[in-house]
This record gives sequence, C-alpha cells and structure tokens, in this order.
Amino acid sequence: MTKVMFVCHGNICRSPMAEFIFKYMLRKLGAEDDFEVASSATSREEIGNDMYPPAKRKLREKGIPFSRRCARQFDIADYKHYDYIFIMERYNFVNLCRIIRDDTEGKVHLLTEYSDLGSDIADPWYSGNFDVTYDEIFESCKCFLAHLGYDVSKLQA
Repeated sequence: MTKVMFVCHGNICRSPMAEFIFKYMLRKLGAEDDFEVASSATSREEIGNDMYPPAKRKLREKGIPFSRRCARQFDIADYKHYDYIFIMERYNFVNLCRIIRDDTEGKVHLLTEYSDLGSDIADPWYSGNFDVTYDEIFESCKCFLAHLGYDVSKLQA
C-alpha cells in the first residue's frame, strides 16, 4: 500500500482539496485500496477547523465528493508513516523541517514535481482563485499517478 500525505500551511484549502481530488481519482481508477491518503498542516492556526467553504464549493462544482474533516498538524509520526509527503509550496518545506528536522528519507516533494507546472500550487486563501488552485492540484495528482504507472487518460478535470 502506498501512503500519501498532502501538506499545506493551514490544512483548510489546498491540502484537503488535494486529498479529496486524489481519492476521487483513485476511485475512478479502481485503485483506492492501493493507497492510504490524508492531509495536514504545517501550522497550528486552523487545528480543528473544517475545510474552507470556498474550497468545498469548488469541489462540489467539480463533482468531487468530500466529507467534514478537522484540520490537523503534521507530526513526526506522519513522516515515519507516509511514503510520499506532498507540499503545496516551497515555503511549506521550511515549516515542515521545523517538525521533522530534515527530510533524511527523501519523502518530501513539491506536489507539482511530477507535472510540467514546476511551481508552487497557488494559495487561494490569498488570491481567492480556487479555479487555478483546483486545476494545478488536479494536473499534479494526475501526473503523479501516471508516474506510478496508472492509465490516467480517462481522468477529466
């Protein structure tokens, strides 16, 4: 089983969107039993809060199922447990290293690493543009699954 953790600053926008988008893709591919998927934050600011309402609206608009959840902070046990830890932006790595000290096992990756985007995932908390964030997350997750050998040709944004 491949264990994937998505991480952003507060765990109320980008990382939960990525979690639910990725789970949706896995269901479409019939691969949900092959993965364990979760999301978390580098900060404690939003601990216990549900996903930001505009993020929910965007997922609903795209037909991506989601459930109520509580933001939580990444911890050292997560580093030991997960195989892939996807951060949404380079700044998340700085904050993540305050928790894990160093990525000694090479588990931490920028989510866009497997795509042609090669940049940070836009933060809709500041921009208000959940369309761009959704598109970047969808493309990045799709490219990661293709990297793992899945036929992603039927996955539509």
